[in-house]
Amino acid sequence: MITEEVALKLVGLSESEAENRLQVEGFNELPTSKPRAWYAIAGSVLSEPMLIFLLGCSGIYFFLGDPNEAFILLGSALLVVGITFYQERRSERALEALRDLSSPRALVIRDGQRKRIPGKDVVRGDLIVLSEGDRVPADAAVLWTSSLEADEAILTGESVAVRKSAWDRVSPFPRAGGEDLPLVFSSTLIVKGRGIAEVIATASNTEMGKIGKSLSLLGQESTQIQKEVKQLVRVLGVIGGSLCIILAILYVLLRGGWLQGILSGLSLAMAVLPEEFPVVLTIFLALGAWRMSKKNILTRRVASLETLGQTTVLCVDKTGTLTENKMVVHELRTTKSSFRITEESAALPENFSLLAEFAILASPKNPYDPMELAIHSTGARFFEANTYPAKNWQLAKEYPLSRELLAVTNVWSQPDSTMQIIAAKGALEAIAELCHIEGDELDQVHRLAMTMSLGGLRVLGVARSQTDNTVLPDDPHDFHFELIGLVGLYDPPKKSVPAAVKECYTAGIKIVMITGDYPGTAVAIAKQIGLKDPEAVMTGAQLASFQDQELGQQIKNISVFARVLPEQKLAIVQALKSNGEIVAMTGDGVNDAPALKAANIGIAMGGRGTDVAREASSLVVLDDDFASIVEAIRNGRKIFENLRKAMSYIFAVHIPTAGMTILPLLFGMPIALFPVHIVFLEMIIDPACSVAFEAEDAEDGVMLRPPRGPKEKLLSWKRIDLSLLQGVVSLAICFAIYVIILDLGRGENEARALSFATLVFSNLGLILTNRSWSNSIIASFKKKNTALVGVLGATVIILASVLYIPSLQRLFHFSILHADDIFFCIAGGLISILWFEILKYIRRKNGKV
Repeated sequence: MITEEVALKLVGLSESEAENRLQVEGFNELPTSKPRAWYAIAGSVLSEPMLIFLLGCSGIYFFLGDPNEAFILLGSALLVVGITFYQERRSERALEALRDLSSPRALVIRDGQRKRIPGKDVVRGDLIVLSEGDRVPADAAVLWTSSLEADEAILTGESVAVRKSAWDRVSPFPRAGGEDLPLVFSSTLIVKGRGIAEVIATASNTEMGKIGKSLSLLGQESTQIQKEVKQLVRVLGVIGGSLCIILAILYVLLRGGWLQGILSGLSLAMAVLPEEFPVVLTIFLALGAWRMSKKNILTRRVASLETLGQTTVLCVDKTGTLTENKMVVHELRTTKSSFRITEESAALPENFSLLAEFAILASPKNPYDPMELAIHSTGARFFEANTYPAKNWQLAKEYPLSRELLAVTNVWSQPDSTMQIIAAKGALEAIAELCHIEGDELDQVHRLAMTMSLGGLRVLGVARSQTDNTVLPDDPHDFHFELIGLVGLYDPPKKSVPAAVKECYTAGIKIVMITGDYPGTAVAIAKQIGLKDPEAVMTGAQLASFQDQELGQQIKNISVFARVLPEQKLAIVQALKSNGEIVAMTGDGVNDAPALKAANIGIAMGGRGTDVAREASSLVVLDDDFASIVEAIRNGRKIFENLRKAMSYIFAVHIPTAGMTILPLLFGMPIALFPVHIVFLEMIIDPACSVAFEAEDAEDGVMLRPPRGPKEKLLSWKRIDLSLLQGVVSLAICFAIYVIILDLGRGENEARALSFATLVFSNLGLILTNRSWSNSIIASFKKKNTALVGVLGATVIILASVLYIPSLQRLFHFSILHADDIFFCIAGGLISILWFEILKYIRRKNGKV
């Protein structure tokens, strides 16, 4: 067993040692958490309907004695496999990156430095630092502990947390279960205290690994959009399949030749069946989550991307989210006077020096809490090195912060003295309770604290005591404390917050601040960040006085909740949801988990947040910045809007393709589109809807409109109707050109070439016009989209190849087109979308955008 002082000087493994062990022993993860292998992805790709159709058509062409057409379709099949595999693998890599980020984080000591790493990178021999709220990353022997307790129910079934003791480095390790074991186990939860432990087993060698249990952090959820897309695919699949069978039968009846009939049916199947819908949804959500992770937002539950754009209320913590979480001691106050610390302050008056000294004594020697760091920073500024409080003293006992007493008490032993010095600091109510302050004296202290909090200060009470008893009590209430004074700390708002708050209000999102601070402190910060109605405050005590059924009505106009306990956040979330609000909620502590899970979108803090909070959340803000949360909402809206545009485009583009397949047969004309033509068009459709639209920037007004309603569908009937109309107009122009050229007697190859080129340019026009349903194509060109440029450029180059390279010309059954023919086709493509551009102009003019 070692002391805290020794524990704090431990060096741990070197980075090179850790890397070597990682190479030899592997990652600290169970086999079930491995991502899909490339061959599993390939297997799913080979079952794609489009590939099956292409192979079927290729086989028929071989049977008909047309090997050139057959080989082209086989090549196209390989191209489809390659594109689909690339898209699937890209999505999988994005999910792999998210899995790495969402795995439990571990604070380890390496080369004498503390650093936070992914839990999977922990190796045997690592020293891990544990504190309340941490998920233990591996089995480890406890070397040092301060009131360390763990919830091991997931492993042992014990319903209460168990206390941990330090290992003597001699005794053999016992099995899991029971009090005072010197071991902590993988996947269990630290619920109290602090400790340092040495990893003795990782991955499958842990107790959790041996019994085959694992936590699934990324569960599969069926979202509203997924249900809607499945229903669309089901309906359109039935319609498309029926049309294919009808077309094959009609071909046989009207023209004879069952093989050609099957070929026509398969061609129509490729043109009609909406295989892009589920692919686009998967790619958009996976890549959307990956893009957000690059902006410091980790998406742990894909369903949250669907809900982000619906957020109506954003509940946020004050400290660390709205503020810097970098405290400075701003004011020291006793019951008789006060001292404001400024940059010019050279020394502390004697009575305030005592207050600062005991604030330091009530803090750890090596703190991590921002308030305690600020207190030590003040001490370093005003005390000499040889007179620094507790420099040569020994910490005899620590009474940590608890739910019952919001104060920390430290007992210090002095060299060459039996007298022990006791220092306590914490919430004013707790310090007043320890000092047994009542009546007028308590009222006076509360007034002083209120005056300080009105200036935006976080107020802590500081008390002192002493004892010469060698046996210390179990409860700090047994000491006789004397109040020394109050410490006022200031945590300034982050510079990015006021602009982000303003953007939320513009987007129709209400912001509610929730804090454990005094109302005055909360109101002061609320005013500085531009919160609406900052004086509309409710305290935790007031909150507790309302019944659940009346709470919703009472909090409708509340902007600030102050002196709120973590568990009261759940009541706030439930009350807001009962009012019909879509609630996003931030949190970082163990007690925040129920509220995070109950919220429509739980948002955990990645920097200071506990693993429990992260597991209960939908999103994790990696930089703990409020502006990042607003950026997440913006991205959520962008993903939904781009997904809607892609789906609209898919609806529109299948109409002319299917129509040009079936109409010539019904009117007794030569076939306009063979399978090779449809494959060409699919090569445009697939990357356009899954890559070009996904890469589209958010529209300028995405945060200038209110949140969409919870029942608003991805594709409303009005949107479907307009998309279908886009496709019908495109079909009408392409088919009219086909009919006119045939009537002019210029031959079916020329008619096919002209109508196909028009269809391609109309297709490109549909991509451009669907980039925005409010702005014109010209305005859309001002926004950079490299993927779109690639799609457009590749399409034009390949179209030119099939029109002017003789071998490809013959394969596509085309005649050569002249320059005026090309301009004619381009004009046809532009005319097919002109009506929609006029409609957008009229809507903009009437202010309906």
